[in-house]
Amino acid sequence: MSETDPSPDRRLLVALHDVTPVHEPRIHKAHALLDEFGVRDVALFVVPQWHGTADLPDHPDFVAQVRAKQHEGAEVHDEAESERTAMQHLRAFGRTDREAEFLSLSPIEANRRIGEGLDMFEGLGLDPVGFVPPAWFHGEGLGDVLRRRGFNVSEDAWSVIRVADGQRIRAPAVQWSARTRYRAIASVTIAAIRLPLEQGRSLLRLAIHPPDLEVPMVADSLRRALEYLLARRTTTTYRAVIEAA
Repeated sequence: MSETDPSPDRRLLVALHDVTPVHEPRIHKAHALLDEFGVRDVALFVVPQWHGTADLPDHPDFVAQVRAKQHEGAEVHDEAESERTAMQHLRAFGRTDREAEFLSLSPIEANRRIGEGLDMFEGLGLDPVGFVPPAWFHGEGLGDVLRRRGFNVSEDAWSVIRVADGQRIRAPAVQWSARTRYRAIASVTIAAIRLPLEQGRSLLRLAIHPPDLEVPMVADSLRRALEYLLARRTTTTYRAVIEAA
């Protein structure tokens, strides 16, 4: 792998998903890895409640750690469980493990749940700049809900979204799946192929999930991706991306 100077014209968004007390030891590993590479521009996708458990207010030490990261400059984003129809199950099949909670929600229910999450965050001293529907799936009308709630940014699998006007900023996400050995092998292979193919894009996202650090082949692939991307790109924040757009 050749070394180059990071380009200011090619930017990298680094996001740590599924930030919940359930994954606390894995999250510490992720932070240690990012610290090793000197990554300070990181978005924390914080989950107010994890499948009916791990309410953030019940874990003050964990919240204090998130708040400390926020004060260091890390961005906090709000991520939030519901039944799905058969068609919605089909749409999410193979791409998520119970994490597409917003896929089946009406705008009214989405607004209620987002409001509950915001109230919780405010009470904990957390100030989210964006909302990302779990697994990037959502129903109709979410953009209007996010605008009314004052969010600046959202995203899907392929774009960062400026909430104010719905503008989509092309930014594919490189990610892994450590759920099964087959998926781990497939995601490592895909990541190795995609990194050079996506190099021409001005903006790229690296999506890290806590279980990625528990599977050696995935953890090694993630490390190689960080080495490759940070030699060629400058890290940035969602705020900066939206302002530049």
